[in-house]
Amino acid sequence: MGGSREVQVSGHKVIIHEGDGTVDPRTGRALTGSWLWDSAVYLAEWMAACGGAQLAGATVLELGAGTGLPGLLAASMGAARVVLTDVGQLLGGLRASVAANGQGAQVEVRELRWGEAAEAADVVLMSDVFFDAEEMERLGTTMRAAWGAGTTGWAATEVRPGVADCLAALKREGFEATVVEESVRPLMRTAASPAPEEAEISVFALYRISRRSP
Repeated sequence: MGGSREVQVSGHKVIIHEGDGTVDPRTGRALTGSWLWDSAVYLAEWMAACGGAQLAGATVLELGAGTGLPGLLAASMGAARVVLTDVGQLLGGLRASVAANGQGAQVEVRELRWGEAAEAADVVLMSDVFFDAEEMERLGTTMRAAWGAGTTGWAATEVRPGVADCLAALKREGFEATVVEESVRPLMRTAASPAPEEAEISVFALYRISRRSP
């Protein structure tokens, strides 16, 4: 899989670049952020339906951006500035997507590993980041740097085993995740099956993330 892909979200056309063979040099494993995942689409669709007022004129930070769909959509919806962050190996694809959408003056791509300080933002976006509870301490460090008094966070995830452990660990880092909605959705990789009964479905959740009072 690789190359550009056009995604339609409630009338917004967003072009994303998917990688092919992008690997983590430390482990030799494929970087899953190279491809578009269902949670990013779910978050983007929810933003288009419900997030317009908070995105207009905002500074938006996407953590673990992967292909960057939610962040790129935020720019299309009127965010004043968007910062897409991920590991270095994924930045080339993100920059290609920014160029393809003509958003170079509005969207910045930056390397950021969890545990490093992020700049403050009005809105923080995350999709499919709740996969390893041991990573939540580092993610929490990055989030605390990004969070101001008025910061709003939105996160979408497929409800897999381990998500609850991640949310519990994030709570220990000072953040509360409140379910906004849940949705049962066909998975993209099987939705195009010629036999509809063969399409797999899964449960997805959309969370509002807030900083807990000390």
